Amino acid sequence: MTGKQILMIVGDFGEDYETMVPFQTLQTVGHEVDAVCPEKEAGDTCKTAIHDFRGDQTYMEDRGHNFQVTETMAVIDPADYDALVVPGGRAPEYLRTHDEVIETVQHFFEAGKPVASLCHGPQILAAADVLDGYEMTTYPAVRAEAEAAGCSWVDEVTRDRNLVTGQDWSDHVEWLAEFLDMLGTDIEHGEPVAPADD
Repeated sequence: MTGKQILMIVGDFGEDYETMVPFQTLQTVGHEVDAVCPEKEAGDTCKTAIHDFRGDQTYMEDRGHNFQVTETMAVIDPADYDALVVPGGRAPEYLRTHDEVIETVQHFFEAGKPVASLCHGPQILAAADVLDGYEMTTYPAVRAEAEAAGCSWVDEVTRDRNLVTGQDWSDHVEWLAEFLDMLGTDIEHGEPVAPADD
């Protein structure tokens, strides 16, 4: 398999699992992933948040990890990347106010490149005005924004043209499997390798 160059847009208080798991999973199967954040440089960190459900009407938020940005958004060229990942959490509500974020998202849609977005991540896609005519899903509380942006909302992991969407980190297995398939990732399972005799 030839690994793809994948860009991930992250920010402070992005959802921890939705940032860390795709970042590491995509690297594990041989892709190269660069994480960028407006106004942060390579080596800076973003604080993540862990969202959990404990019987309340909405999720609870706890402090997550420090996630290191690998490249500087101001100097990267989106044209150098084959695909885009836009995780959720609280970060999208402010990331969508940055022109460079909007322009980067628009590049991937205009070029028809693969995009994977999860949870609140589609808030950025809606702000970039790229969702018209798509069938997709989001975290349910973001449904109204997605529909106002012209999409048809469904209650499951969805793949439509170049876009794969899921509702939250509990969709990781199916969401990542769809994205890996879209990327042309071929994973084969061979026979177990027996340990060498000493």
